Amino acid sequence: MYSRLLRTKPVGSMASGSDDLTELGEGSVAGLAKVLTTVDLVSLGVGSCVGTGMYVVAGLVAKAMAGPGVILSFIIAAVASILSGVCYAEFGVRVPKTTGSAYTYSYVTVGEFVAFFIGWNLILEYLIGTAAGASALSSMFDSLANHSINFFSISLSEDTYPDLLALFIALLVTVIVALGVRNSVVFNNVLNAVNLVVWVFMIIAGLFFLSASNWEGGNFLPYGWSGVMQGAATCFYAFIGFDIIATTGEEAKNPNTSIPYAITASLVTCLTAYVSVSVILTLMVPYDLIDGSAPLMEMFAVHGFLWGKYTVAVGSIAGLTVSLLGSLFPMPRVIYAMSRDGLLFRFLSHVSAFTHTPTVACVVSGCFAALLALLVSLRDLIEMMSIGTLLAYTLVSVCVLLLRYQPDEETDTHQFISGEDEDGLKHHDDGAAPTKDDQILIGGSDADGSASYHAGGTEGEGDDSDFHTGHASLLKRLLGGHFYTLRLRLGLPDASARPTPATGRIVTRSTLLFFLTSFFLWSTVIFGVEQGGGAGAVFSGLTATLMAGSLAKLLITILQQPQSARKLPYMAPCVPFVPAAAILVNSYLMLKLSSLTWARFTIWCFVGEMKHPFSILELQIGRHVVIASWYVTATVAATRI
Repeated sequence: MYSRLLRTKPVGSMASGSDDLTELGEGSVAGLAKVLTTVDLVSLGVGSCVGTGMYVVAGLVAKAMAGPGVILSFIIAAVASILSGVCYAEFGVRVPKTTGSAYTYSYVTVGEFVAFFIGWNLILEYLIGTAAGASALSSMFDSLANHSINFFSISLSEDTYPDLLALFIALLVTVIVALGVRNSVVFNNVLNAVNLVVWVFMIIAGLFFLSASNWEGGNFLPYGWSGVMQGAATCFYAFIGFDIIATTGEEAKNPNTSIPYAITASLVTCLTAYVSVSVILTLMVPYDLIDGSAPLMEMFAVHGFLWGKYTVAVGSIAGLTVSLLGSLFPMPRVIYAMSRDGLLFRFLSHVSAFTHTPTVACVVSGCFAALLALLVSLRDLIEMMSIGTLLAYTLVSVCVLLLRYQPDEETDTHQFISGEDEDGLKHHDDGAAPTKDDQILIGGSDADGSASYHAGGTEGEGDDSDFHTGHASLLKRLLGGHFYTLRLRLGLPDASARPTPATGRIVTRSTLLFFLTSFFLWSTVIFGVEQGGGAGAVFSGLTATLMAGSLAKLLITILQQPQSARKLPYMAPCVPFVPAAAILVNSYLMLKLSSLTWARFTIWCFVGEMKHPFSILELQIGRHVVIASWYVTATVAATRI
């Protein structure tokens, strides 16, 4: 049980090959088609973000959480996204043949259980994203019809009705995605072009209706900085595009260059769109008068510019449709990857010979998303989606931090070997020598004799450069002649130092303690300092200071260990600082979400555990890597409730 919980999947078995079609799922006669260019990936990323994020989230956060401070909320959320995005980009290069994004990344890094935990929450992310996109489209059509689209007279709760139109929209887009990746991407690109034109129109037309009084007299931060941070946690939902890009590794023509470039371009484009639209919206309409369901359309209607309203309506249809498509597109691919590895039902890995898509997974996931859109309100969907996204991004940052400090020639004794692989290795019992393909599956070497992921390429090992200790060159530029003095005092490793199993274990322990302590730190700050008072707040402040000191000590401990010399086409900069900052920012934003969101998230995790072949009691035999994920989730959920 210990071996199965912690076994990893060797990257050598997923390396990019020359074939146009990838590994086949069980019962499939075809694989996924490698047809996506860099432009296609950027279009997918931008489309998945800008639609719901620009047309719905900006108005929702401005009205109920941050006021005009929504601008700052988007910037903070973007910083958190960029920190996680560079970690995703590095993983996209390390594991280019990847359908499953963070799920597969964690499978090759920390083990099967954590991989299942992340994959299950990625499904939640995309499921809710699809439902939220359908609900946003339905709300937009309802606004065009003067809020007269109600199919039921009895509400589920206050101001909440079953949304039959959202159900139909989700099912329609499910059919489009199931018809094939090329058709989906062409449709996506056309709608993105329409959305871009309408965005430019909104910025130019909105300049004629601005009023600086909407920001004056304390109106810029009506809910204070706490509202801005709560808004940032919700706005994080609007930056999920790079995660969607990372799920297309098996369908990208050149993932080594396309994925990092597309992630960067998507984040920059989306931040520009969100900030510009938020400025126009909050200067055109007082924050308390913003329409929560269709803010950008109604901001022109308030000023009597109906032609502008209907122009924005066209962009809303295009933007929200492409956002819905961007959320539904990666979900069946994560399900496909998990079912192919045996962690979900095997029949979900079937790939259609006609469309080269995981059709069964498309239909099943689309139907669940449609049902969710029918029954759950848009705001609840957006908040619940943010928590799954933030947790997945946090764990990806943890994985990057772990990988950089592992020894180059490490052999993992708990690697994943599928049933087919086991059959292929049976001949070893007869005394036959292993083949090169067998060596790939057990983490030995690639078919061409080069080192696999676990063996680690050590090109340039004799190079006495600071490449493998990326922080060293940065500190040299910042500190100049004081660098060597600081290096001696902090105990930083020499350029020639290489990681060992012992130093790798030190980094693993330090990283996991950093991960746990960050949650306890922000819990103390939010619930003890911000919401407390008197002696309790003072005690919480002292406790938080001690924990901050512990985090600094853990970071110094990681700095003192040598990094791997393995070079990649793209590597996250300033390791360990960037992954550590991503962990801190993401954990803070997670704790700013509502208690109800945490309760729903916890229920979803327990439902997933019922499917996973290991019970909760069996986790007690696992190491701290396995226990950490569940412990943090349960503790924080209990605190919020």
